[in-house]
Amino acid sequence: MKRREWFEGLWNHSKAEKAGKIDFQNEGIAFSLNKGRTWIKYKNNPVLKNPGIRDFRDPKVMWHEPSKRWIMTLATMDCVTFYSSPDLKSWTKESSFGKEIGAHGGVWECPDLFRLKVDGSDVSKWVLFVSINPGGPNGGSATQYFVGDFDGHQFNPEHTDTKWVDWGRDNYAGVTWSNIPETDGRRLFLGWMSNWDYATVVPTTVWRSATTFPREITLKKVDGKYSLASLPVKEIDLIRDKASKTEISSQNISGEKEIELKGANLSQCEINLDMNLDNGVPEKFGLILETGKGESLEIGYSKSEAKFFIDRTNAGNYSFSNKFTGVTQVPYVLKNQVHLQLLFDAASVELFVDQGNLVMTDLLFPTEPFKKIKVFSLGSGITLQNMEIVRLERIW
Repeated sequence: MKRREWFEGLWNHSKAEKAGKIDFQNEGIAFSLNKGRTWIKYKNNPVLKNPGIRDFRDPKVMWHEPSKRWIMTLATMDCVTFYSSPDLKSWTKESSFGKEIGAHGGVWECPDLFRLKVDGSDVSKWVLFVSINPGGPNGGSATQYFVGDFDGHQFNPEHTDTKWVDWGRDNYAGVTWSNIPETDGRRLFLGWMSNWDYATVVPTTVWRSATTFPREITLKKVDGKYSLASLPVKEIDLIRDKASKTEISSQNISGEKEIELKGANLSQCEINLDMNLDNGVPEKFGLILETGKGESLEIGYSKSEAKFFIDRTNAGNYSFSNKFTGVTQVPYVLKNQVHLQLLFDAASVELFVDQGNLVMTDLLFPTEPFKKIKVFSLGSGITLQNMEIVRLERIW
């Protein structure tokens, strides 16, 4: 497929949308004979025509071994629709899912259906991702998920309540890699690090928007309920600059304690810390990052709210949108031991709590790099068992 053809197709769709048409989204095939360097459009496109609805897009296609057919999971307005095909060219509608289940604050987009083994068992379940905009738990865009069974015809969920892949403001439209080698066996995920509430006006130049760090998705069953966890892929070890490592040994924290850095760049680093709460949960505890211009980012847990939070209210520029500032919050039940893993880049933070049982991703735009980091505990003390800060190398 030549670049000119791609732009012509995009332009035709744009003209059809502006003209008020609703059937301009169709599904077609393009194939490559040189490992993806160039692409050829199938001469009999579209292979699946629009049935007369406005939103008919974002196909995710997989091979379903039990039924020996290809399965397409497609975003269709306020639900997803499953289609099957023996040859990728002729498609049959199987079923739809979600019209009265899950969050419906906005359009459903970017679905993904895959199978995962439950940790510590031989049981496997099907997981369905569906992004929604607006309607996220902290406003704007977010990705929900369902766990259930899929027989090649219909998806039957184990739960009907809404669950979120990431509770932050800035992880949307993510899908997982296809065809990971069986010898690897992981399910790997990458999200779009932005939010349609302000994606087109963020104060960046040259580029606009990035992706999350690649994550491994796992499925757990706790107290009879299924839930997803996600962590940075193990390959993160390849970009850790161990010579820059700052390590803090066990100590009690009451009030604020500044951590002396030994070379890590807070705008491009990984932070891991373990905390003990045997003496009770403080009113608030966590981390504060500061610049030299009075800007600060606060990340932690509030006892009164019973929530983890990321407060970017004072973390830099937010004048571009009145929807950007504020506090991202997530309900969470603490245990005596708390582990936090954080990835910081120049304009983002990714927070993983207790081995990825809770995840939050937020953008931020400080006017200069963060220079100081503090651990704090208010109301009562905590035991900081260990803490590690290490610089991450650039990946491009």
